[in-house]
Amino acid sequence: MSTVRVVLWVMAGCALAAFVFLAATIRVVDPPTANGQPAPVPRSAPTDQALAGPAASVSGPLGIPVVGIAPSALRSNWGDPRGEGMRAHQGLDIMAPANTPVIAAADGRVEKLFYSNGGGGVTLYQRSIDGKWIYYYAHLAAYAPGIAEGRDLRRGETLGYVGDTGNAGAGNYHLHFGVARMAPGERWHQGTPVDPYPLLAGSRAGG
Repeated sequence: MSTVRVVLWVMAGCALAAFVFLAATIRVVDPPTANGQPAPVPRSAPTDQALAGPAASVSGPLGIPVVGIAPSALRSNWGDPRGEGMRAHQGLDIMAPANTPVIAAADGRVEKLFYSNGGGGVTLYQRSIDGKWIYYYAHLAAYAPGIAEGRDLRRGETLGYVGDTGNAGAGNYHLHFGVARMAPGERWHQGTPVDPYPLLAGSRAGG
């Protein structure tokens, strides 16, 4: 091999070594944006799991569903015996004068208007916005004008009036208010009853 060829091989080797060294030490710099700052690193869109919040529930106290009733006036009667069969009372009786306005305890939608002569009389079933709760208003004297199944109700909106229909007893004017936790697919008359008293007794809204 000639001296010239050896020199060329040595020069080529040195050039290759220098290129490798520079490639290993060069730091990639983000291209600047219009304001001279590095462009932000793109992030992937949030997944459904990241967007999903905690399981919905009755959050905080409900509004008292009878106008003019203060929280201090409520008395728990959950589990009290009712009727000849001594069935347990599953709700809260709120005593008030006849025709006192009954208002929605929370936002939701009227799911069922129902009359039961031997039970709650004139009743209204309201489902919560998330569909997981039913609010039950019974012994109404009548519904408020414009109330119909499928209508949206805002908390505090008048839906009916205190009465003594059904098995309340003549002159025993009060609202029977019930709350039920609903499983997927359960209808208005189903669900698991929950004691409304703790949800109402802490309310700051007396109607």
